Amino acid sequence: MVEHVTLPTVDFALFGDGTSEEAKAIASKFYEACRDVGFAYLLNTGIPQDKVDLMFEWSAKFFTLPSETKLKAPHPPEGWKHRGYSGVGVEQVAHQASVFDADELAAVRKTSPDFKESFDIGTEEDPRCENVWIPEEDLPGFRKYAMSFYESCREFEMKTLLPALAIGLRLDKQFFLDYHSRGDNQLRLLHYPEVPTAELTSGEKGRIRAHTDFGTGTLLFQDDCGGLEVESPHEPGKFIPAVPMRGVIVFNIGDLLMRWSNDTLKSTFHRVRAPPPKDGDNGVCRERFSIPYFITSDRDTVVDCLPTCWGPDRPKKYEPIATGEYIDKRLNANY
Repeated sequence: MVEHVTLPTVDFALFGDGTSEEAKAIASKFYEACRDVGFAYLLNTGIPQDKVDLMFEWSAKFFTLPSETKLKAPHPPEGWKHRGYSGVGVEQVAHQASVFDADELAAVRKTSPDFKESFDIGTEEDPRCENVWIPEEDLPGFRKYAMSFYESCREFEMKTLLPALAIGLRLDKQFFLDYHSRGDNQLRLLHYPEVPTAELTSGEKGRIRAHTDFGTGTLLFQDDCGGLEVESPHEPGKFIPAVPMRGVIVFNIGDLLMRWSNDTLKSTFHRVRAPPPKDGDNGVCRERFSIPYFITSDRDTVVDCLPTCWGPDRPKKYEPIATGEYIDKRLNANY
């Protein structure tokens, strides 16, 4: 069942360098959204809408290439090397952080596959996990633009998003920056092909089942198709449509930040389903494009409880864990 409630909205127009009273009020509102819902619509992030539009155009150009061309940049066989192209059905999102057992994962993969294809990139400075590109002549300009868009997301992350999270958690506004200094992040281009609606509603095919994200948080850029749903903060099992809105980015908390904050901030289940039917659909769910930017702390960061999130009458819920160890385990469970 879908609950028709909107997500909280946070406008960063007056955040500036994070020192003004207006900035503190914005950070407080952002914190409340992350605490109560785990999701928010973000406005005025400094990432121009025309730049977002052009990234979607490049994504569409990439996914319309022949399969043999896209497979010139194959995702490596190791799940943790999350780079390159994955064809339809290759990745099966494990629905929760606790599912690592081989037999359980095999059972998940026998159910409706994720009917999507993807292309993943990260920083060009990571020799451990190098980007995998198709040859330049197959799509001239794609690599340069994708990296430019990655850097725009990175700039908002470091200048605004992480300082706002820190201020909201009553930490120094620079607190998270040292733990995210290497940019161990991931930009993902996603394409959900057109499919008969009945195949989605029957479970024969799926887009993405209910799951949580792994790291610090996620910026999500959507096209106008719809289908993203967020679990209600009030009624588990009911879902809220995260309706696409032009000029708005969807943000959500990831599992590591939930651990880091001792469950103060909420990593919320979300899924992609068939969007509501529209006139002229004729029983076909049209293709959908989305672009998530996954924010993750540096691999060697040991995630232990934040100093403002535990005390004598509030014990730590989680053992410390290295970011790299945790993320690799989650990625390997998906492939």
